[in-house]
Amino acid sequence: MKKTIVLAAMAMLLFGQALQAQTIVKQPKSGATGTWRALGTVQANLSADHDKIVVAGPYDYFRKLKFKVTGAGLNMARMIVTYDGGAPEKIDLRFDIPEGGESRIIDLNGGKRKLRTVEFWYDTKGILQGKANLSLFGLK
Repeated sequence: MKKTIVLAAMAMLLFGQALQAQTIVKQPKSGATGTWRALGTVQANLSADHDKIVVAGPYDYFRKLKFKVTGAGLNMARMIVTYDGGAPEKIDLRFDIPEGGESRIIDLNGGKRKLRTVEFWYDTKGILQGKANLSLFGLK
């Protein structure tokens, strides 16, 4: 009787893990196809701050952006994307990125655009969690 209960509990545990793994696989993908290119990385300070990444030439065309964070999580407030030709676009973000995570994919207005700079405002999630390394990627 004891063996049956133990085996049933183990089977339920394995079944639950299989369902969880299946759920993770079935989560919707971003739908973004193409080549993601690393545009730059900065180290975020331990307080509210902002940084700028200058996109090195040749100034390729990008249609989407995303951030990846390592070291510690942070809160993204907003960013200003400056395109070739000097036209800036202010984008309110207001989202948290956990340590080891990435932001949602950010669509740029007007489809593919040549980028010059991306300036962003953020605050880290506390002194005890350390500094965050923030990497910016663009989708061609």
